[in-house]
Amino acid sequence: EICDALAELDGNAFREDKWERPNNHGGGRSRVLQDGNVFEKAGVNVSIVKGKLPAAAVKQMRSRGKDMGANASPPFYAAGISLVIHPKNPMAPTVHLNYRYF
Repeated sequence: EICDALAELDGNAFREDKWERPNNHGGGRSRVLQDGNVFEKAGVNVSIVKGKLPAAAVKQMRSRGKDMGANASPPFYAAGISLVIHPKNPMAPTVHLNYRYF
């Protein structure tokens, strides 16, 4: 919906690049609109990944007091969205947003 609204406002379409992690462990989309009518550049990236935490990550989390239980490689799920929007008009505000869930 974000890309649809920006594309409608600009009058140009986003280019999309999809990626996937091996073994059905998630993936994401990177979308870019460049040299548009309204936006110099607009990027919208979404990723959702899952798997087993590596030993180094477990060790780091435990060192900060996180109770990881006895499981040496607990499962994880992480999702994120990133927006970077630069209008052509220098008087219009730019947007830089990152939201992550882990």
